[in-house]
Amino acid sequence: MKSKILQAHGHLIDSGLLSSILNTILAKGGDYRIITFAVGKTPEESSSLELELLGKDDEFLDTLIHSLRPFGVFVKAVPPAVLVRVDADRHAPEDFYSTSNHRTEVWYDGSWRTVENQRMDAALVYDVHKASFYCRKLRDLKKGDLVVCKSDSIRIYPVESERKNTDHASDFAFMTGDVSSERSVDIAVGKIAAELERIKQKGGKTVVVCGPVVVHTGGADALAALIRDGYIHGFLGGNAVAVHDLELQFFGTSLGVDLKTGKVAEHGHSHHMRSINKIYGCGSIEAAVETGILKHGLMYEIIKSKIPYCLAGSIRDDGPLPETVNDMIEAQRQYGQIIENADLIIMLSTMLHSIGTGNMTPSWVKTICIDINPAVVTKLTDRGSGQAIGIVSDVGLFLRALRERLKT
Repeated sequence: MKSKILQAHGHLIDSGLLSSILNTILAKGGDYRIITFAVGKTPEESSSLELELLGKDDEFLDTLIHSLRPFGVFVKAVPPAVLVRVDADRHAPEDFYSTSNHRTEVWYDGSWRTVENQRMDAALVYDVHKASFYCRKLRDLKKGDLVVCKSDSIRIYPVESERKNTDHASDFAFMTGDVSSERSVDIAVGKIAAELERIKQKGGKTVVVCGPVVVHTGGADALAALIRDGYIHGFLGGNAVAVHDLELQFFGTSLGVDLKTGKVAEHGHSHHMRSINKIYGCGSIEAAVETGILKHGLMYEIIKSKIPYCLAGSIRDDGPLPETVNDMIEAQRQYGQIIENADLIIMLSTMLHSIGTGNMTPSWVKTICIDINPAVVTKLTDRGSGQAIGIVSDVGLFLRALRERLKT
């Protein structure tokens, strides 16, 4: 599908020109997307139309534009991208274009170029050898990189403009809009179960972003089962979720509380430290699995299934575990690598890791955030992840219900 930007000015409404333009496009087999339409408020003021003309190829578009010229339509001149060389590592030109997470194109050398590795809060760098544009964080800029400046040559496609009327897309329509505690969790479980099944059958990719609350609320075993059954293809979390999962497997507690009785275990406050110590004795979580010390649980299934995972460290970590990535830049790199080409991201009760993941996720990736606190989803959306769908629920109950639904 090819496209060109067209403009028209004048008394477009009362003269009937607007109808003539749009009807001609459709009658001749083309399509359009109105970008802006400024209506003149008085008889003396003219209206202004800007639209994107869509067609199968350039020849078709040129023929259609010729048919539209009698209505005062003309092709909008788009300036080519302004490329400025970086003068020092990590320092972009003052007027560099800062990216969003929406699908983006750059007008350069006579055509629209699709940006690769789309993410928010990055610069657009032109690769001369590949003749393509891609997103790069400021910290990764190198002296001599060609960076796009200003926004005149940029166009973006918000996810709303790309929504397709497919069956599995409409399955999620019930969850669009603001987060609400009145949304039916049972319906949500059914829809997500169907989506997980669909992604699994087509060989797609679902990534989970997980907090330690999953363990505290008794959802770890259900999530481990989803991993074992092949529904989850990537795992992101922090040191804490792994520590408390190990504590559960070794001592039957989480934060010192027996998950079967709900009572504080004797000396339970030390169980998480003893779990970390046991792993250090093995050398790593993976070694604990290989030697049979660790036989069940969330981390066990992650390692046995060989799905990619990253445990990102923080200042509050105990230990941390040997597998925890304490270099934040490296952890961000691994997160970005794991979510690449994901079809679905499920965020389970972790504000920090959910927002971090959302910052590097393209807006067209389905994102579901499950938390007992509606504010988590609101903050995620406020920070740019507008595609995030919020489900207010106890995450443990939700995961167990999801597991039961998939078993049927």
